[in-house]
Parts: sequence; structure tokens; C-alpha cells
Amino acid sequence: MTEETTTSAVASVPSANAGTGPDPASAAGPSATAEAAVAARPLVDDRPAEIGADQVTVRMPADGAYLSVLRTATAGLAARLDFTLDDIEDMRIAVDEACAMLLSQAIPGSNLECSFALSPDDMTITVAVPSLNPRPPSADTFAWTVLSALAGTVEARVGPGDRLAIVMRKGRPTGSV
Repeated sequence: MTEETTTSAVASVPSANAGTGPDPASAAGPSATAEAAVAARPLVDDRPAEIGADQVTVRMPADGAYLSVLRTATAGLAARLDFTLDDIEDMRIAVDEACAMLLSQAIPGSNLECSFALSPDDMTITVAVPSLNPRPPSADTFAWTVLSALAGTVEARVGPGDRLAIVMRKGRPTGSV
């Protein structure tokens, strides 16, 4: 019998509407906030984690001003999997494009959540926002075509709580050491 090991990390950027109301998780301090975020909300991608997969989740205000954080995280995590420089740049652009598609439908003042599932063979990135009237982006647009070319496999989902998500999966280049 094998044992499943999953490593998780949560990074949280203060919300633009911080201080506008009581946040029970933040009352106990920064580490309690991260722990409460993990315990209170299941991962956006509800599929079980693969054996040996690392899980990293970044949550921040749904505002374009914070996208550089996700581009940097994406590049660092892709480099960790030995993606080529071209593939790393493609994934950075893909995350940026997916976020641009979602931010137009995000509830003002809400958070964008980006979940990275890293396995030895691929990286799956799920970007999600809450939306009042979630509409998956059309697969017939130029933006979707570009996103698909950059990220490999791409799909849009509407999940519980009217969460709109874009899931991208890119395999690690063959021949990497």
C-alpha cells in the first residue's frame, strides 16, 4: 500500500477592502489567517491531488494591479519543474490572459484565487473568481485560442457559489533532467 503525500502552501495578499468588517480568521494573526483559509475553503480544483503532487494556492484581491505576483509565482513554480525558458514565459502570459478574462466578471472587492498543482510530469493552474452571473469565456475567441496555444489544455468551469474558473494544464517538456 502506498502513502499519498501532498504539500500545501497558501499565500494571502491583503484585500483592497481590508478593515471594512470583522474577519474572524485575521483576528488571531497572520498564520491563523492562512490556516483558516485552507480549512474554510476547499481548493478551487475539486479533483483529488495526484500522488506526489505539491499544491500551492495564492489568494489576492481581484484587481489587475496584483497580477505581477501571479506571473512571478508561475515562473518560479514552472522553473522548479524544469520547464524551458520559452515554456515558462508561455505560462506567465497564459496566467495573465486567464486572469484578464476572469477579472471582467469578478465581483468588485472580491478575491482572485490561483491554485497550482505540481506533479513530476505537469503543472495544473486553476484561476478562479466569484461572479454574480458567471459566463465561461467563449472558446471561439482569439483570446481563448492564444490561451490554448500557450498553456496546452484549457477549460472553463462554473463551480459552486458562482465561482468562475479557468483551468490550464501544461506537461513538463520531455527530455528534461
